[in-house]
Amino acid sequence: MAELKGQDKQRYVSEMFARISGRYDLMNTLMTGGLHLRWKEKTARLTTGGLTGKALDVATGTGDLAFSLARCPGIDAAVGVDVLPQMVSLAREKGRSKDPAQKVTFVLGDAHALPFPNDSFACATAGFSLRNMSNLDQALSEMVRVVRPGGRVSTLELTPMRPGGLSALMRIYTQGLVPILGKLIARDRAAYTYLPQSVDHFIDAGTLAGRFQDLGLTGVSYRRLGFGAVTLHWGEKPKMELGSTSPATG
Repeated sequence: MAELKGQDKQRYVSEMFARISGRYDLMNTLMTGGLHLRWKEKTARLTTGGLTGKALDVATGTGDLAFSLARCPGIDAAVGVDVLPQMVSLAREKGRSKDPAQKVTFVLGDAHALPFPNDSFACATAGFSLRNMSNLDQALSEMVRVVRPGGRVSTLELTPMRPGGLSALMRIYTQGLVPILGKLIARDRAAYTYLPQSVDHFIDAGTLAGRFQDLGLTGVSYRRLGFGAVTLHWGEKPKMELGSTSPATG
């Protein structure tokens, strides 16, 4: 199923995440030893550094990255958007304890057609969701569109590792043990077979950086985390010169 594309992929992924939403947080913590929260904090700090205003987290799931954004200095509020009502409901429920100041709002919306005007946010993030997009370039383009000039776009994603012994060991873990955990904990081996395999069908870190540059972002760079299995990418939307129009694509 990891090779699905277009509407078939979107339908399959939506149904899959709806099924596993109740055990999504638990499985993420088990699979990463809790490191996914540290990676999201790092993403939030890098993304918001030197910026002020409102932040956006795309395909937010249960909202962890949105909460991290809201805790960063200079960020007045954060919005988490997700296409699945189940995830939005879980994120709102989590917000009762994670967000006592009520700085985070969760809304329904498609990453491929974000329900926000141009230049609405200081920054935008997407965590562990790019592999599941039916149209990666459109989703990235939408993130760029809704970020104001001078703002930042970042993504946190599992990407193919460089060949070698560590990569081989990681494959044994993700494609051997993770499906078993998925069956035992989430009662859904198929979902946790698809998710590790989807990395094999995703572009590598260098190619993803190129997509950022193709969308007009500047200062594009990336950092590998999690022994090289996870990559944090970022870039800035150019500031507009006097008399120019927004460089965002749509």
